[in-house]
Amino acid sequence: MATTSTELLSPLSHDELTKMDAYWRACNYLSAGMIYLRANPLLREPLQPQHIKNRLLGHWGSDPGQSFIWVHLNRLIKKYDLNVLYIAGPGHGAPATLSNSYLEGYYSEIYPDKSRDEAGMLKFFRQFSFPGGIGSHCTPETPGSIHEGGELGYSLSHGYGAAFDNPDLIVTVAIGDGESETGPLATSWHSNKFLNPIRDGAVLPILHLNGYKIANPTILARIPHDELESLLIGYGHKPYFVEGHDPAAMHQKMAATLEQCILDIRSVQQHARANNDATRPSWPMLVLRSPKGWTGPKEVDGHKVEDFWRAHQVPILDPITNPHSLRQVEEWMRSYKPEELFDANGTLIPELQQLAPAGSRRISANPHANGGLLRKDLDLPDFRDFAFDVKSPGAAYAPLTDILGHFLAEVMRRNMHSFRVFGPDETASNKLTAIYAASKKTWLAEFKPEDVDGGELDVAGRVMEMLSEHTLEGWFEGYVLTGRHGFFSTYEAFVHIIDSMFNQHAKWLEKSKKELDWRAPIPSINILITSLVWRQDHNGFTHQDPGFLDVVTNKSPAVTRIYLPPDANCLLSVADHCLRSRDYVNVIVADKQDHLQYLTMNDAVTHCTKGIGIWDWASTDDGTEPDVVVACAGDIATMESLAGVAILKQHFPDLKIRFVNVVDLFRLMPATEHPHGLSDRDFDSLFTIDKPVIFNFHSYASLIHKLTYRRRNHDNIHVRGYKEKGNINTPLELAILNQVDRFDIAIDVIDRVPRLTSIGAHVKDWLKGQIIDSINYAHAEGIDKPEIRTWKWPG
Repeated sequence: MATTSTELLSPLSHDELTKMDAYWRACNYLSAGMIYLRANPLLREPLQPQHIKNRLLGHWGSDPGQSFIWVHLNRLIKKYDLNVLYIAGPGHGAPATLSNSYLEGYYSEIYPDKSRDEAGMLKFFRQFSFPGGIGSHCTPETPGSIHEGGELGYSLSHGYGAAFDNPDLIVTVAIGDGESETGPLATSWHSNKFLNPIRDGAVLPILHLNGYKIANPTILARIPHDELESLLIGYGHKPYFVEGHDPAAMHQKMAATLEQCILDIRSVQQHARANNDATRPSWPMLVLRSPKGWTGPKEVDGHKVEDFWRAHQVPILDPITNPHSLRQVEEWMRSYKPEELFDANGTLIPELQQLAPAGSRRISANPHANGGLLRKDLDLPDFRDFAFDVKSPGAAYAPLTDILGHFLAEVMRRNMHSFRVFGPDETASNKLTAIYAASKKTWLAEFKPEDVDGGELDVAGRVMEMLSEHTLEGWFEGYVLTGRHGFFSTYEAFVHIIDSMFNQHAKWLEKSKKELDWRAPIPSINILITSLVWRQDHNGFTHQDPGFLDVVTNKSPAVTRIYLPPDANCLLSVADHCLRSRDYVNVIVADKQDHLQYLTMNDAVTHCTKGIGIWDWASTDDGTEPDVVVACAGDIATMESLAGVAILKQHFPDLKIRFVNVVDLFRLMPATEHPHGLSDRDFDSLFTIDKPVIFNFHSYASLIHKLTYRRRNHDNIHVRGYKEKGNINTPLELAILNQVDRFDIAIDVIDRVPRLTSIGAHVKDWLKGQIIDSINYAHAEGIDKPEIRTWKWPG
């Protein structure tokens, strides 16, 4: 059974208890002041309505408990010289993090106008939840934070991501009990099965049970103690409990229990490292059960507030218009005795300042919370060494992701402490198994003898697999936010699971990159999307969704990129570029199946550097004005477009075709909107004005129209893409259903080139017959025709 804090001694002297409680009162005073005050920050005069913010916004309920944790962490950091990162899981509980950062002095170092005096405190208060200021959650502007608290569920996975390969770091994660009800948080408890006590740091989860969400009780706070304890033990933890209301007693319990957790962590790590024994331990965790809105108003207008859901946000709502409420706010804030905490200048008194650690040992100043400061560039091999030998365009098939896997394996070998590969049970399925030659899959749960036969499991593995995209993305984000590098592969249809996580990370990057000079650039998030919509031979309609690209284009092009390499050499070039980039979310779309290979490595590098270009060998315009432009983006789209061009060349040898391939999707945007976009002149030279453009696209057609709607030839751009049609189909049949196939491409050209409309009737009729024959063959034989499966460019 787990040890409870009541069985431990009370370690604090009277002087320590008095000072720690005073420091905690200072934190709580600042947290309340942020919510309410726009003037009179130290209550040096009676509180008046004009001192109160006109709009009261923010969340009070979790702040006292979080500051309670922080104050006790400070004591142990100083006692044991600990390296501690703190992640605030409760969504809008930023006042606690902000207050502690301000009291530690680091906030004023980052933002000198928020100085440690009365004038600075006033600016500190006024900016909170105020137009032109900062949000009520831990936004990128918050020193000491790597975790955007606005969306719940990812705190624990972010914490583990930060701890991987950081052997001296302790990541304390305060988990809100509302947050604990989310799916992503529930799966992330299993992260302890992937934490290696030899090479990794430690994660100390602190489940903060204050009982309530916005207007409801929380589940884990309303189940019996034994059931909760069993649940946490079942997750593989050794839970300790600190429960109560009385601050003095709670300080003693917390001091003893938190110290025991730290000693447990040290014991686990010392044993593992001294004996080279990575056997999965039972890591400690702590359950802090304290009142919602602790130390705040007990009742307001006859309604219970403290230790109830009404304390979640703003406890007293009408102090400007209600004199009684104004007095209650004043009494509440004066109960913290600010005159005892701050000197005449409004600065925290020296004896309390001494409770905080110094320099980078301050939690708010921990360099891991500004991971770009610790970032080291990857030692990358020359990707050209892994090239596929293309002797002639479109003459040979090869698996794109398998070739990429050999490159990633060498990246892994050269960066065994700063690079990891993530994937939801799909590394092998996505044909990246070459990586296992460099490092196997991390696994600290039970091993069975049969695992040695293809299981690819190893306690020292660096390939992170778990069937939870949420947890994997959380690990990845925590890893890169603390300065390390990674690569994530996942199925296209299910990358949508992390839509909102991508959104938040992209917003974090944009704010950091554009507005916060003090946040150093971090490695990019690199997402490989494979198992694509066009090759779902047995999975069917549910596995056909390329819409993640639409989600990505909704975010700022300053921090997002989309690449659709048509072949293996282009994929290698793109992957190398992405691994070198900073402050981006790079999305790469590449199928895991065999595809035709087109470009030599030198040509691929040139093509990818341009991002979009004419393939002369597939064109027939010979530098003259074309009759039609056939453009494409995506591997299947490229092959079907080329096959369509080959048909047109056979039947209309004098037809002037310009073939354009797009690798970097954002190059279609105007240069005025994106630093890598095409100028109008460059766009016009590729997609000739007043000539039809048949654009065959991997995803939904509307996305190309979205990116090009301001272009001068937009009315002549006719896009073919996925139309939500398909089920259990052969590749060609699925393409036909969505009209991205070679036959429909050729028909489209005949319909849109004026001089072909009168002479192309017989060819068009033949093409329609080919469509019917191809579908009938697929339904009869369960496979495409041999001439389709083995088609090559007739060069």
